[in-house]
Amino acid sequence: MKFEPYEIGRLDKEGANIRLCGRVVGPASGPHIVMLASLGRPGSDFDEVARALAEAGFCVTLPEPRGIGGSSGPMDGLTLHDLAKDVAAVIETQAHAPVTLVGHAFGNRLARTTASDHAPLVSHLVLLACGGLIEIPEKAREALVGCFDESLSPEEHIECVRYGFFARNNDPEIWRDGWHRNVMLMQSSAVRRTPVEDWWEAGGQPMLVMQALEDAIALPANAHDLKTRLGAQVTVIELPDAGHAMLPEQPERIVSAIRAFIESRK
Repeated sequence: MKFEPYEIGRLDKEGANIRLCGRVVGPASGPHIVMLASLGRPGSDFDEVARALAEAGFCVTLPEPRGIGGSSGPMDGLTLHDLAKDVAAVIETQAHAPVTLVGHAFGNRLARTTASDHAPLVSHLVLLACGGLIEIPEKAREALVGCFDESLSPEEHIECVRYGFFARNNDPEIWRDGWHRNVMLMQSSAVRRTPVEDWWEAGGQPMLVMQALEDAIALPANAHDLKTRLGAQVTVIELPDAGHAMLPEQPERIVSAIRAFIESRK
């Protein structure tokens, strides 16, 4: 399956130009999925999962956030609502709404904001490495920050990636690269500037939460907390032998769970 690039433009409320780039794979006639990457990470993190879903008949769109892969626009003073407008523009021009929106880590917050702000565009959500109200342990927080610290040695950096993102028996080398500090700072600021209650319930749309059992950042208690709070709106699946990265660790299980969730909701 070949990934096809796209590029679209829009203006923000101040009239500034925003350029949104990404790729699409799979038959246009299939059910449409849009995937939103983790903090400061590129859409290519989803490539293996996206290709498998495309081969199963789904059409998958992988947007790049501002600052990665040709996407650009103002980076200061944003909220998740601003970034959700980017996602909405991609759905409106590159997919057939309503779509299943998949969000990984930071992307889970952006997916829930998009579903809350643009409900007609989203039918289901799949949340991977879904953080919430449970505080990140200090050592894991330090590892997360270290992943974006360009002053670290290669050995120190990969140890941060390993501890923060991968289960103890999995190789972190696949994520040695792909850490965009400027994007991380923009996205982190947007999270801080957006009240949690604005996006927490995802507009009432059904959610599949995939919880890695060795996630050091989004602890398993987050998934159980979300299920307790939202009840039947949330389905939880636990993934053994996976950490916060999830995608390169358990791609087959993630593909299977996404397919089953979408097909059960038809």
